[in-house]
Amino acid sequence: GSLVAAVLASSGRLDKEDLGTRIGRLSRRGEVCTVINKKYSEFLPSMQSAQELLAQVDGLAGNIDLLRAGIESEVQRDPNVAVAEFAELKQQLERDTLVLSVLKKLQQFDTAMEEYNTALLEKKYVVAAQQLEKTRSNLKMLESRKGFELKILKALRTELTVQTENMLYHLGEEWQKLVVWKLPPSKESSSLESAMHSELHLHTVPSKEEEIAGPPVASVLQAFAVLGELHAKFKIFGQLLLKYILKPLISYPSLQPFTEEQSDVFILHFKSKEPNLDYSSPIEVFDKIKLVFEVLHKYLLNVPLEQPAEDRKDCRVILPELLGDVIWEELSDCLIQNCLVNSIPTNSSKLEQYIEVIKSTEEFEKALKNMQFLKGDTTDLLKYARNVNSHFANKKCQDVIVAARNLMTSEIHNTVKITPDSSVALPRLPDPGSGDHLKMQKTNKLPQNNVVNLENETKLTQYTFSLPTCRISSSVEELMKLAYQTLLEATASTDQCCIQLFYSVRNIFQLFCDVVPTYHKENLQKLPQLAAIHHNNCMYIAHHLLTLGHQFRYRLTDILCDGAATFVDLVPGFRRLGTACFLAQMRVQKGEILERLSSARNFSNMDDEENYSSANKAIRQVLHQLKRLGKVWQDVLPVTVYCKAMGTLLNTALMEIITRIAALEDISAEDADRLYSLCKIMVEEGPQVFTPLPEEDKNKKYQEEVPVYVKKWMTFKELMIILQANLQEIVDQWADGKGPLAAEFSAAEVKSLIRALFQNTERRAAALAKIK
Repeated sequence: GSLVAAVLASSGRLDKEDLGTRIGRLSRRGEVCTVINKKYSEFLPSMQSAQELLAQVDGLAGNIDLLRAGIESEVQRDPNVAVAEFAELKQQLERDTLVLSVLKKLQQFDTAMEEYNTALLEKKYVVAAQQLEKTRSNLKMLESRKGFELKILKALRTELTVQTENMLYHLGEEWQKLVVWKLPPSKESSSLESAMHSELHLHTVPSKEEEIAGPPVASVLQAFAVLGELHAKFKIFGQLLLKYILKPLISYPSLQPFTEEQSDVFILHFKSKEPNLDYSSPIEVFDKIKLVFEVLHKYLLNVPLEQPAEDRKDCRVILPELLGDVIWEELSDCLIQNCLVNSIPTNSSKLEQYIEVIKSTEEFEKALKNMQFLKGDTTDLLKYARNVNSHFANKKCQDVIVAARNLMTSEIHNTVKITPDSSVALPRLPDPGSGDHLKMQKTNKLPQNNVVNLENETKLTQYTFSLPTCRISSSVEELMKLAYQTLLEATASTDQCCIQLFYSVRNIFQLFCDVVPTYHKENLQKLPQLAAIHHNNCMYIAHHLLTLGHQFRYRLTDILCDGAATFVDLVPGFRRLGTACFLAQMRVQKGEILERLSSARNFSNMDDEENYSSANKAIRQVLHQLKRLGKVWQDVLPVTVYCKAMGTLLNTALMEIITRIAALEDISAEDADRLYSLCKIMVEEGPQVFTPLPEEDKNKKYQEEVPVYVKKWMTFKELMIILQANLQEIVDQWADGKGPLAAEFSAAEVKSLIRALFQNTERRAAALAKIK
């Protein structure tokens, strides 16, 4: 049946009659007819519905064709015209909208300005400031519209500036009524007297009416905040507060703040009392400053202000915090430099007492934080107070260097006598180390019969390694005491402080080598006594430096105990410094001796009275110089150094005389006698220049030992013998090159003297022949 229906449907030419005829024919074929009739009755409604749908589709297609024809004939005919019209309408709309918004802003500007004037007349400063800010916002928006310039904007801008200044003027007048400064004349310099004339009057004590309506200071400050001038106003107030109240309280210990409250004003002024110290303790200063801040917090700054920024409506302006931001950095620096620095202990034993200062600093900052003047964590002030060990070390080192330099630049000629029994008060040395203790135990365990006594029977005296008796500058003795005291202080200090103090002591001695020779240069060159004292000073310091490090080695920090705690490396430098200065003075004295002897006219033609007088005067001047030098160096130089120095200078004079006389080619008998008399003066008076000790009877020993210190002494005496001897005596003194004369003079020098003294005879020739 389905197949038949499909075939019939696909033919396209079947209608009702044909289909009925054919079905009639087929129905005769039996059972098929029944099926076909059934299917036909089912298929007929579907076919009718499809024909209706086809008719609707044909109608829709016709409508689409009409619409397409309308578009092609009407819209596409002039599309550019349509677009241009749309753009022009849109631009006109935007222009009209802009004009409308500008007119609205101008209206708002005018309205806000009117409300501002009204509020200002009624002294509603906050409302006036807000309206003024509203006009500024409107004007700013008008000016931001590019391409839409209005000449009226310039006038509005001018008007806004004028009204802003007018508002600030009125607020300033109100602020000056509320906060009144009574200051000393500007001509007066900052002093205690001028500080006592400074007063701060706060007319912010609210009356009963103001307590209900709110204090006027809040209105003024809120208006400043709205206008963005609060920070500038507080900066000016903070500078006045620092200059006339806070800094004087820190600088002058006798200055005390006093408060006085009246019905409508609170007064802060000052009085003076007798100070106990040159500077205030931090605890007292903190109490004074805290009182000032408490007054400001209670009578001026304890008013809530709204944050004017629109994006921070929920935030409030904290006035104490604002003032703290302005003045805290400068205030803390002043507290550190003029208060805490002076309170740093100068002795490690007082460090424990400084805990009170640290606690007081903590309480001071805590109080300021509670009043909201400070925010955040630990400030520089508290960090400085807590870092007391470092500051103690720095201050101690600085004080040590300053004290040392003052000693170095003091007078050298103020001296003290040093003897082998003299010693600096040394700290008690530590017990032997564990290693030494073990060695002692092992030694004690050896059998008695195996013990060998290696000790030398001849023992050194207790003065073997002592400094010989001499005089040193009292300042140098004080300098060495300062070094010992500083090292002793280091032993009781923290590791870092110990290291700093140790190297400060080293710096003292290095500074000595730079300062003393430079500062006292002229006197060391001109004055032989100071040169000798400086020599002793250097040797004295070098003597102590040999053992100074060892004495403290095991009492300092472990870092220094490993060999770093030594001063031995400085010893050669000090010895060179002292020796160089003294040798330079010796060269000066030698030069003066030779210069005086140069006026002796070479000791020739002594039979001439003028020549003899010149030579005699030269010798007398040399002896006078040596005697004067001997008195200057007496009881100053160590005896051995004194004798060597005087012996060297006397030897210089004798060598010059010997050289001059030996160079003479002709010496008459009268010349020889006079030369002998001149030499006799040197021999008799020369030893008298040796006076190392003040006690005259003790100097004889050193005067008798002149040949030990004067190398050419015996040569000079042999010259005197030659001047008075005959030829035979000279030959006997020569003794074939084995006599005393041969020990002092060469054969050529003896022959030269013989030729000068004696005439050319056979006897002289025979004598010359024996000198070989």
